[in-house]
Amino acid sequence: MPKFAANLTFLFKELPFLDRFEAAAEAGFDAVEVLFPYDDPVPDILRRLSRAGLPLALINTPPPNWAGGDRGFAAIPGGEDRFRRDFKRALRYADRLKPRHIHIMSGLAAGREAHATYVRNLAWAAAEAPGQSLTIEPINPVDMPGYFLNDFECAAAVLAEVDAPNLGLQFDTYHARMLTGDVARTWATCRHLVRHVQVGGVPGRHEPDVGEIDHAAFFALLDAEGYDAFVSGEYNPRGRTEDGLGWIS
Repeated sequence: MPKFAANLTFLFKELPFLDRFEAAAEAGFDAVEVLFPYDDPVPDILRRLSRAGLPLALINTPPPNWAGGDRGFAAIPGGEDRFRRDFKRALRYADRLKPRHIHIMSGLAAGREAHATYVRNLAWAAAEAPGQSLTIEPINPVDMPGYFLNDFECAAAVLAEVDAPNLGLQFDTYHARMLTGDVARTWATCRHLVRHVQVGGVPGRHEPDVGEIDHAAFFALLDAEGYDAFVSGEYNPRGRTEDGLGWIS
């Protein structure tokens, strides 16, 4: 089976945020990820990571003000200064927290100018942090209307244009199913670009154990292909998180 991570922004919400790290360890996860760790002091997070004995797989940029706020600035013409400020802030957190990856969000934009802005900003970020793995992720327009990166072919083209060794693809089975209808085929076309995997069921973005995606077959495929990075549960539990963790067994 793959090495599973728990997205603590989605999972264990019945607990205070800092208590979720140990809960993930006790549940059997191999790592955790946190979309936006910017509201808690770094020393507190470090202590909880150490106590849980888990690595941090991923954080997102940009901070802050996620609730009802902007979904990134990387592809927004005129937002270059904000993007760079936010990215540098994420790097300061990454320097202490040591996440395996930083996910760079494109923001709400469209058109050629947005594409060119996105490529320039990603190239700058990759050069700014050559030792840090960075990811981009196609997100479906039902969940996030107007998000620039909403297509796997576009993601592959952007990665080819930037051509940076520390920039790769973040593959989410939920978004893949919503965008293309075929998780396995989409995986086959972009597997060589993938650095990090996330999973969630369709419909509803609940546990990856029922619904339209055969996650058991997907996990078997990852094993057969030798995928050895983390697979993170990023979904909305139907009830208590602990009651729906059969999928990691």
